[in-house]
Amino acid sequence: MPTSTSPANAALAPVPAEQRVFGWNTHAALWFSLGVGLLVMQVGAYLVPAVGTREAAAAILAGSALGAALLGWTARIACTSGLSSAGLMHAAYGSAFARLPVVLNIVQLVGWTTFEIVVMRDGTAAIAQRAFGLGGATVAATLLWGAVLVALLGGSMLGLVRRFVGRFGLPLVVVSLAWLSWQFAQVLAQQDGGAFWRHGGDGSMGMLSAIDLVVAMPVSWLPLVADYARHGRSARGAFGGTWLGYLVANVWCYGLGVLVASVSAPGTELVAALLLAQGGLVALGLILIDELDNAYGDVYSGSVSAHSLLPRWSVRRWGLLLAVLCTGLALALPMHSLEPFLLLSSVFVPLYGVILGRLGAGAAAAPSAERRTDWRAAALWIGGIALYHALARWAPGWGAALPTLAVTFVLARATRRAPSPPPLSAVAAARAHG
Repeated sequence: MPTSTSPANAALAPVPAEQRVFGWNTHAALWFSLGVGLLVMQVGAYLVPAVGTREAAAAILAGSALGAALLGWTARIACTSGLSSAGLMHAAYGSAFARLPVVLNIVQLVGWTTFEIVVMRDGTAAIAQRAFGLGGATVAATLLWGAVLVALLGGSMLGLVRRFVGRFGLPLVVVSLAWLSWQFAQVLAQQDGGAFWRHGGDGSMGMLSAIDLVVAMPVSWLPLVADYARHGRSARGAFGGTWLGYLVANVWCYGLGVLVASVSAPGTELVAALLLAQGGLVALGLILIDELDNAYGDVYSGSVSAHSLLPRWSVRRWGLLLAVLCTGLALALPMHSLEPFLLLSSVFVPLYGVILGRLGAGAAAAPSAERRTDWRAAALWIGGIALYHALARWAPGWGAALPTLAVTFVLARATRRAPSPPPLSAVAAARAHG
């Protein structure tokens, strides 16, 4: 009898039981750590001129709770099925068509990783300039962070998340955020706190648009969450840990960005404001170290997706290749050239609206080799992309992400195929076990 010599596709197969080692606390630690970042604080700072302080606070709470719930919901589906992000795309769209969003996801993750390296590089260069008077350290900083990223990808993802993030990285970033929050709260106490809460916006952004902006950060993680949640021991723990960890991180970082922007002089950049705070040099350095897990998360997820397309290369080998590629792009591309990569995130809002509609209500999630393309799901996704851009252009006050997500979810839920009835033997066995 002939045997197959083709390599196993670990990205499309459910994770075996012995590799399901993440408890709810591991999910919470991971997604708190991934939710913390300078970019989140910078986006939070954008809310202050556009909407009032109270409106910004309400948008942060509402948007964070909703966005984190979407992450948790996806984590639950992945934990129940044991499938990666690529596996969920195959299950929802069919094995042939799914290759398109998988490729787009890889491109997006390369862009995000490059962006993270640039953020870490610029932060390191600012610290070097302020602390040691060293200018022009951008190339050295880029190579440094790229080398660290490559070294991390040579190890085990499970070990990194459980040992480094949970036991070492998480306490450091919590202390850093607490210290910076205390420092800027003291600055606010010396100013007029009442005026801070009464501060109104300039009307350039409505409440729905502000919530949409807050939701944009957790939504950007949707194409990654399954690659980690599939290693969870229980679906309830995956949902609760992911939701709680990201909720706290997103609210804290957005709120800190609002606070820093409110008490700093007009025109002051966020990194410069953080460095001016007492102990800000150390705190910013620790946050930059934590930023590394964002880059790692992007590259690891990208390597899982790439492995689903070419399983002859292991996930580790793909990760090392992508890390080197992103380091080179960070050296070659200026900051504004990353915008085309980041704009691809608009593609994944309707993509996951369809996935949640098809797989998020108890439907069995498994890649199907027989149903090569689900054309209804594909059409909903493409129509959702058009709707997203139409709303962004002609109805910006309504936001784009949330309406698109809602429409694609409802239509995907309404047009899903009815699940096949279980075999009679399975029904008899279920009754026998009560």
